[in-house]
Amino acid sequence: MGGLNDSVVTEIVLLALSCSWEKKLFLILICSLLYLGVILGNLFILFLVIFDSHLHSPMYFLLANLSLIDVGLSSTTVPKIITDLLNEYKVISFQSCMTQICFIHIIGGVEMVLLIAMAFDRCTAICKPLHYLNIMNPKICVSFVITGWVTGVIHAMSQFLFVINLPFCGPNKVDSFYCDFPKIIKLACTDAAKFEFIVTANSGFMSMGTFFLLILSYSFILITVWKRSSGELSKAFVTLSAHITVVFLFFTPCMFLYVWPSPPPSIDKNLFVVDFAITPVLNPVIYTLRNKDIRLSIKRLHKKISNSKFC
Repeated sequence: MGGLNDSVVTEIVLLALSCSWEKKLFLILICSLLYLGVILGNLFILFLVIFDSHLHSPMYFLLANLSLIDVGLSSTTVPKIITDLLNEYKVISFQSCMTQICFIHIIGGVEMVLLIAMAFDRCTAICKPLHYLNIMNPKICVSFVITGWVTGVIHAMSQFLFVINLPFCGPNKVDSFYCDFPKIIKLACTDAAKFEFIVTANSGFMSMGTFFLLILSYSFILITVWKRSSGELSKAFVTLSAHITVVFLFFTPCMFLYVWPSPPPSIDKNLFVVDFAITPVLNPVIYTLRNKDIRLSIKRLHKKISNSKFC
């Protein structure tokens, strides 16, 4: 079976969405609230960064792009889950399944590069403050974003091109909320072991490698600050705590899903909720609570709105 159109399987049945009516209502409510939070929270951050001139700096440019990516990541799966829960048949076409997988991995790749860029930004700001604006110039910032999209596309296509050539000749049921490479490979009418290894080598090692690189980067920053002045360490840790929290929230589910290709269905479903709904909705909250500039921007916005009411 030479390609996507030669596959016998035309649709994938998502078994995780088949449950009692009470549980469906609960899932619809939770998914809808989380998705609404993702959209409102991240677009609010994007709005602040675009329209508040005080936030026109490299860090907030990268944060705005991260917010946009979080909206995209949730949008690849959550709206489809809500509509499927409302429908009697919980299926996704094979073509739509492949498209969903590609977008998940493209956007995931972009987010990894953005998190690396944000770590580099903080490292430069803390370790080389006098050269910060020269190093993190607009050209470099845009280059980080472009590199993220190129990395994401290469990461997704490197797996997609061999998956579409696998023979899918019968099994079409997946005990999950969404499509992903490890789950779809198991449906192929061939020995899946070597292909699962490719996914682990690609997505798994990429997730682990990026995670440990980020942890080492933030550790290096904290050690550098501690050597300069132990009194500044607590201040630096508060500054970096939001970034470190986001890194753990994003990468922990990724490493479980791809380094451990066959987690129990219950763990897989919980990790899905964390990765595609909870993390994107928490990111704006984390950066707002931990960031003085964002809080000041919100106060300025509130003041403008209040003044406009009295005019």
